[in-house]
Amino acid sequence: MSIDTESRPESKPTAKPKTNESKKSEGGVLNVFSHGFLVLWSLMVVLPVGWIVINSFRESGDIKRSPLALPDLADLKWENFLHAWTDANIGQFFFNTIVVMLMSVTGTMLFGAMAAYVLSRYDFPTNRVFFTMFVAGMMFPVFLALFPLYKTLDNAGLKDTYVGLALVYIAYSLPFTVFFLHSFFRTLPSGVAEAAMIDGAGHYRLFFQVMMPMAKPGLISITIFNIIGQWNQFILPLVLMGRAPDKQVISVGLSELTGTAGKQVDTGLLFAAMTLAMLPVLIAYILFQRQIQAGMTAGALK
Repeated sequence: MSIDTESRPESKPTAKPKTNESKKSEGGVLNVFSHGFLVLWSLMVVLPVGWIVINSFRESGDIKRSPLALPDLADLKWENFLHAWTDANIGQFFFNTIVVMLMSVTGTMLFGAMAAYVLSRYDFPTNRVFFTMFVAGMMFPVFLALFPLYKTLDNAGLKDTYVGLALVYIAYSLPFTVFFLHSFFRTLPSGVAEAAMIDGAGHYRLFFQVMMPMAKPGLISITIFNIIGQWNQFILPLVLMGRAPDKQVISVGLSELTGTAGKQVDTGLLFAAMTLAMLPVLIAYILFQRQIQAGMTAGALK
C-alpha cells in the first residue's frame, strides 16, 4: 500500500519583529530631526530679538550704514533708552498699558475661572450650549467685530477710555481662558470638594478657598498667556482709542515711532523703545516658566 503524500505549500516567512537596535535607530533619527527643528526655531526667534537689543545701543546713522555690526563697547548709547522713555513718551504708554491690563487681566481670570468651574463641575440643561458658545468664540475673527464694538462703546460713552478697552480685552480673552481652564478643572479630584461640602463649605467658599488653590498651576499658565496676548494687542486699541493719543497703549505707541512721509526715523531710539516694550513680558516668562510648564502638563499627567 502506497501512501499518497500531497505537496504542502511553502509557508511564507513571517515578518520579524523590530529589534531593539532598529527601534533605537528610528528613535535616534526622530530625536535628531526634532532637536534640529527646535534649534532652527530657536534661532528664528532669538536672532531678531538679539539684533534689536544690540542695535538699541547704537546711533541711528551707524545702524543704517552697517545694520549687522556690533556696537562699540566703549561708546554704548544708553541715552537711547532715556530718550525713548521721555521724548518718545514710552513711559506714558507703559502706564496706560499697565492700567488697562490691571483691569482686563483681573477681570478675565475672575470671570473665566468662575465660568470654567461651573461648566466643568456642575451639570445643568444648557451646560454644553454655553461651553460650545465659548469655544465658537475662539474662531470668531476680531476684525469682524470692530465696527459693532466701536459703535457699542461710543453709545455707552466708553470709547477712548481705559474701562471700555479693558472690557473689550476681557470679552476677547474669555473664550480661550474658559476653554483652557474647563479641561483643567475637570482633572481636579472630586473627593476634596465633597469633603469640603460635608464640612459646611458653601459654593463660593468651595470655589475660592478649595478649588482655586488646587488649580494654581493652570491659573498661572493662562494668566501669562493673557498678559502676553493683551500686551501685544494692536488693532483693538488702535480703533477704540484712536482719538485719545494720551491714553494709547505700548503697541500703538511704538507704531508712532516708525515715522511718516517726510519724517526721519531715529532707528536707535526705535530699537530702544522696542527693547523696553519686550522686557516686561520676557521677565514675566522667565520668572514663571516652571509654573507655565507645570500648568500645561498637569492635565495630561493627571
